[in-house]
Amino acid sequence: MLSADAWVDTAIWRFFTALRRGLEGYSAFLRKFRARGFGRLGAELGSDALTFGLGGLVVMLTFALPAFEETARSDWKTTEDFSVTFLDRFGNEIGHRGIILNDTVPLEDLPDHMIKAALATEDRRFFHHFGIDVIGTFRAMVENVRARSVVQGGSSLTQQLAKNLFLSNERTLERKIKEAFLALWLEANLTKREILKLYLDRAYMGGGTFGVAAASKFYFNKNVRDLSLAEAAMLAGLFKAPTKYAPHVNLPAARARANEVLTNMVQAGFMTEGQVIGARRNPAVAVDRSQERAPDHFLDYAFDQLKELARTKPALAKDRIVTVRTTLDPGLQRQAERAVLSTLREYSERYGVEEGAVVVLVPDSGAVRAMVGGKNYGASQFNRAVDALRQPGSSFKPFVYITAFQNGYEPKSVVPDAPINIGGWSPRNYGRSYRGAVTLKTALTKSINTVPVRLAQSLGRDKIVENAYKMGITSELKITRALPLGVAEVRVLDMAAAYSTFATGGKRSKAFAIQEVKNSSGDIIYEHAREAAPPERVLQEKAAMEMNDVLVNVVERGTGRRAQIEGVVAAGKTGTTQAYRDAWFVGYTGNYAAAVWYGNDDFSRTNRMTGGSLPAMTWQSIMEYAHQGIELKTLPGVEAETKPDAAAVAKVNADSAGSRPRLLREQSMAVLKQIGEKLSEISVPALPGQRAEAFPDANVETVTR
Repeated sequence: MLSADAWVDTAIWRFFTALRRGLEGYSAFLRKFRARGFGRLGAELGSDALTFGLGGLVVMLTFALPAFEETARSDWKTTEDFSVTFLDRFGNEIGHRGIILNDTVPLEDLPDHMIKAALATEDRRFFHHFGIDVIGTFRAMVENVRARSVVQGGSSLTQQLAKNLFLSNERTLERKIKEAFLALWLEANLTKREILKLYLDRAYMGGGTFGVAAASKFYFNKNVRDLSLAEAAMLAGLFKAPTKYAPHVNLPAARARANEVLTNMVQAGFMTEGQVIGARRNPAVAVDRSQERAPDHFLDYAFDQLKELARTKPALAKDRIVTVRTTLDPGLQRQAERAVLSTLREYSERYGVEEGAVVVLVPDSGAVRAMVGGKNYGASQFNRAVDALRQPGSSFKPFVYITAFQNGYEPKSVVPDAPINIGGWSPRNYGRSYRGAVTLKTALTKSINTVPVRLAQSLGRDKIVENAYKMGITSELKITRALPLGVAEVRVLDMAAAYSTFATGGKRSKAFAIQEVKNSSGDIIYEHAREAAPPERVLQEKAAMEMNDVLVNVVERGTGRRAQIEGVVAAGKTGTTQAYRDAWFVGYTGNYAAAVWYGNDDFSRTNRMTGGSLPAMTWQSIMEYAHQGIELKTLPGVEAETKPDAAAVAKVNADSAGSRPRLLREQSMAVLKQIGEKLSEISVPALPGQRAEAFPDANVETVTR
């Protein structure tokens, strides 16, 4: 035991003795390298710089890791944004959405002066640096310090490409760090020619265009191969600030910038002054696009539909450069725009209304033929035809009546028009009077309020909402006591689609704007006729036929008389909301269904504008044009020969939009009411060629008319 203890003690003593001697030796060795004076200062600074530099490198790598994750995608060379060329139903180009991109031109086919202009302006040392131009960055820093502002950029062409492919335009240190690392990654994975080609294809050039090929077509209507030196210089000037120097926006600024590019080409040694003098004296002239007018609200709607298709169609996710043939009828679209604009110009001040919206579609298929989302797309891109939620007023009542017709009621069924109280709520009619017992056909024709409320109480409001959803309403319909009077909010597009269900005899087709999609190779990757579901029956055919007969009566003898079209059977319903905030006319024929809305974006009241005035007049103007020179289709349940008299149409349309009936004295009204009660007891035989229900019941309004 004593021997073992001695051995342990000796081993510990020897270990620490050896450790002490080692440390002393190491210290003596380091004393040989001890710096003094300025040498020590330099050593200390160098040591700290190395320490902080390594720490900074770790931080930068931490920032760069999320950016490198983007490079893991196999399709990082392709754009994530759509480049869409839209055509009308006849195959004519009507506009673009997404990015305007053309990367099909090889680098060797680009004009030599286009490449030189880009390099002279953006990165003269492109073929000599490793992705980060240290010399160029230092030079830019010096110039910026001298000018006390940012006058030169230090990013190389590779860094700019890294930003375009993987990053955003935010001005942060984190983005610059990511940009630098990604530039090094690009240089390691691509050749210089590949980087240059990608940059010339992906740089934003203003006007929604990306790349010099697309910009050449947009600004000069030329193939990029045919660009002149002056045009190439103007395009190269767009890399710095495409919005500021876009020639279709500010031609003088674009020409001044192009002149700077020519100077850069001379200073870089790419060209001589004699070679560029012609381009200086004869600057480029851009295509005048100030008068172009595209159906922008419709294009926005079609573009949104394309994005929805991409979520379910793998072919669309792979190729983002597509050509889309839409359902738009350009002639009908122009007529719809003219009708809205002319109506607002003439009556805006009189009625205190600022905006309008229109949707026209084909009932059998749901194809949208025209769409107006507002009076001025440049002032407001908000699409009131698709995105606005407004109360439909009495134009919602057909959903109540069709529910009644599907649950045992008929147009000739009699319901009392009398005061009704539901939990303290008592709806009143527009004229503050009641007609007594009336048929449902008369009630809807005269837009009586108490009758649909009674029907909703009897049927159940949930059934009404269910039918509305089946027919095409997509917005939330809150079940309230006032639901039958149209206090829930709906969309113009949905109303047109829902009413088209009546025109088809009860079959619903979903509204759509895209007929066909082709990829960049010209192959069809989507066709609506092949992939869309067939029309679905959502209403009983008999009930839909009965509704058609009633809504035709609304146009011929009711509140929608200003919507009459000579020689065409039309059906529809007006709608006016509380305080005259919204005015509607939604109607259809055998060929088309259309919804028209007028109101103010701030929900302010109008000057007593009703659905039977401006909306009905606008609807008539659009639909009269739409039915010129086409084969007329009949409405199910409506006799083909039931057409409005030409003289009656002319008289109704000649009336002033603001004409109001002369108010009678109270005594005269009482006398006429007594006469009306007597007439209601008289059976009036039908005249030859006249339907017996032409005067379904006699009342004050009938007598005064």
